[in-house]
Amino acid sequence: MRSLRLRLAVGAVIAIGLVLLVAWFSLTRLFTDHVVGRYRSEMMTTVDTLAAELVLREGRLMLTGEPADPRFDLPNGGRYWQISPVDGSNSLRSRSLWDVSIDSDAPPNSHYEGFTTSEGPDGRPMLVHSQTLSLGEEPRPVRFVASAAFPQRELDEALNDFQAPLQLMLLATAGVLAAAAFFQNAIGLVPLRRLSERAAAVRAGRERDFGTSGPSEVQPLVSEINLLLKEREVAVERARARASDLAHGLKTPLTVLAQLADRLPAEDRALALRQVELARQRADRQLQAARMGVERMATTSVMGLGGKLVSVLRPVTAERDVAWEVSIDSSLSLDVDPADLAECLGNLLDNAAKWARSFIRFSARRVNDAITIVIEDDGPGIAEQDRDAILKRGARIDSTDEREPEGAGLGLAISADIADAYGASLTIDQSDLGGLRARLTFPVRVVRRPLRDPV
Repeated sequence: MRSLRLRLAVGAVIAIGLVLLVAWFSLTRLFTDHVVGRYRSEMMTTVDTLAAELVLREGRLMLTGEPADPRFDLPNGGRYWQISPVDGSNSLRSRSLWDVSIDSDAPPNSHYEGFTTSEGPDGRPMLVHSQTLSLGEEPRPVRFVASAAFPQRELDEALNDFQAPLQLMLLATAGVLAAAAFFQNAIGLVPLRRLSERAAAVRAGRERDFGTSGPSEVQPLVSEINLLLKEREVAVERARARASDLAHGLKTPLTVLAQLADRLPAEDRALALRQVELARQRADRQLQAARMGVERMATTSVMGLGGKLVSVLRPVTAERDVAWEVSIDSSLSLDVDPADLAECLGNLLDNAAKWARSFIRFSARRVNDAITIVIEDDGPGIAEQDRDAILKRGARIDSTDEREPEGAGLGLAISADIADAYGASLTIDQSDLGGLRARLTFPVRVVRRPLRDPV
């Protein structure tokens, strides 16, 4: 379970469920005890009234008056009483019992909520409260059991009538608490969402750090991330300085070597100059790779950058009457450093401008979760067996064409490396124009990956 929202939701559901379960049992028990207490008090009052009306006449128990409740006088009236002498002599009972006697010696397992159970005149169970009393003076008092009873269904109905609204109340409470927990989760996770947006802004180059605002609970994390960003910025500056030093350090020796190569015999001069140019290009590629590893990302408009590159190359191809077709959605943008994207597209456009005979097509559009950039020309293209090799590091396709300068052949491989660094892909195939088609596919949400070691 990796989602904080899901964890909080599950925790809230469990907590709410436990609390409501405890509330259910507690309220049910309290109400049951209250109702049972009311019935027990009524039955005890009936027994006390009977005991107060009992007299002894000729050694037999007799009632001088009966409880006033009219239900005792109706057959199966719902309230019952009975006086049972311990010596087994005839019992006294209410008319409501009709021809049924209360079992005052019920076993323990027949108890229900503190009452004993007995069969009522309608065949249904009734709940009985009994007390053993005595009347008369020593040495021969008369002992008897006074019992009062009522139908068990009355108690059950009273409890059921309470359960229905209690269920509705607890369900409504659960809904309110769940909504409150959801709202609390939504409010509580807002700072994390803001941190995520801030991280996206930092990654896109719109912000330098996470700032200092936010809840105190996440401030230690924010402070540590800000420190890491500062350390990264220092490392970037150092890398830039080292790259600049390397560029200057290589420039002078290569220039000297080129001058010395001019003094060589004609048959060796071309080979030497070609090797010097290869060394210069590979050094440039190393510097490009180092810069890609440290530059800050930014959001780049494909139309804006592509239009600038085309405006630079169009005059170069104008003398050969090469036509350009540019079809780019103006809303497209990539989270790619502008210099990296310019280098990647520039190499591909430069290759198309170099080899096109009369037409170049430059298009970009979004398909699902990817942005596809396609550059096509009507030139000679590249043989199918050489298309994979031209994108590999250190590979070079020899050509006798007079338009290919000495030491060329690294542009497409550099573009492939830049695309790979941003999680994109570069594919080369045959265009329907007859020449080369280069297809760049970038994910909409670019995540920069470590660059492969260049050659």
